[in-house]
Amino acid sequence: MSTTNQIDQVKTLLEPLLDADMFLVDIRIKPTNNFKIFLDAESGLGIEKCIKINRALYKQMEEAGWYPEGDFSLEVSSPGLDEPLKLFRQYQKNVGRNVEVILLDGSKKEGLMSQVTEEQITLTYTEGKGKKAVEIIVDIPFSEIKQTKVQIKF
Repeated sequence: MSTTNQIDQVKTLLEPLLDADMFLVDIRIKPTNNFKIFLDAESGLGIEKCIKINRALYKQMEEAGWYPEGDFSLEVSSPGLDEPLKLFRQYQKNVGRNVEVILLDGSKKEGLMSQVTEEQITLTYTEGKGKKAVEIIVDIPFSEIKQTKVQIKF
């Protein structure tokens, strides 16, 4: 079975298990039949939800008999902070948070993601210090974005 077919089959089993505000971010399969499923939710994705989905999906995959020897594993989690945003819904969910955006030309922009539309994101950041500080607001089209990661400030 090809990786694409495996992913499609897992998606078919997964979709009915997701609550209304939950969504699939990514599925990765390692050669050892290790399935890594990344989910997110507008209301946040706690460990309890991940465990519930993992158990239900594992049972269905087992019953489907795709791996008669039981030689597969399944991990369900939310994407880690080191994972870039992939979906429009993730961008929407993270409005109001600090992000680092890497543009296609390799340059970086950091700031508060203050708005997201279908076409672009809006970043707000400060340049300069003290009395010379100026608030900059810049629109960045999705077509120019290579990667966006949420930044955690301590």
